[in-house]
Amino acid sequence: MEVIRLNQVSLWRRTQEEFSYDLKKTVLSIAEGKFRRPAKKQVLDRIDFVVHAGEKVGIVGANGAGKSTLLKVICGILQPTQGHVRVAGQIAPLIELGAGFDLELSVRDNIVLYGVLLGFSRQEMKARIDSVLAFSELEEYALVPVKALSSGMAARLGFAIATDVQPDILILDEVLSVGDESFRNKCKQRIEQFWKADATVIVVSHDWQFIQQSCESAIWLEKGRVKQFGDAQQVVEAYLASTWTFRTQETKS
Repeated sequence: MEVIRLNQVSLWRRTQEEFSYDLKKTVLSIAEGKFRRPAKKQVLDRIDFVVHAGEKVGIVGANGAGKSTLLKVICGILQPTQGHVRVAGQIAPLIELGAGFDLELSVRDNIVLYGVLLGFSRQEMKARIDSVLAFSELEEYALVPVKALSSGMAARLGFAIATDVQPDILILDEVLSVGDESFRNKCKQRIEQFWKADATVIVVSHDWQFIQQSCESAIWLEKGRVKQFGDAQQVVEAYLASTWTFRTQETKS
């Protein structure tokens, strides 16, 4: 059964120039006859692929290839400019950990809020408060506003919530760098549980061996387009071969 389908998905995003183009500059440039509409950049270009229930998929590609953006489109954080995204099941995105927190509310209240945003009921999230606090090692901070937490503590909290709820689909974007070595080991052990279960997992990682050994299939993104999609071993080998060729050509030039 397919749980994720992307059909001709494209995304254009505003450049930094457009973000900084304020009203005053616009009026003055129009008055002087110099106005030019700031450019938009195409981040994803006609993406097509299907992920089936229980499948483990890795995403590889150079920095700026669109990997994190693609995850955000799958999660619904970003809406595609063109094309369609279909997702069946509850999804937990471990992308920008803690991005959905209300900084003024307590850690305890944010556990409930964050879980509700992921699609779970308030009653279910209240029942999970103690286990989330224990895993994130934040029991002493239960009544403290999230704004008083360090960025690392907030990331631990986000990871603990998203993985405690046991979603149908888990989205991972280089999240194994959360916290100290001891906590990273806890994260790896918990994620391994998803691999052993029937959860569908999509992961962005620069750990090529991890993708080859742990994923059935992989997607190679290059400049926002799917360069190759198929067996993880073959896709990673093709990607690494291309980067080696590129580095060799750079050295010669």
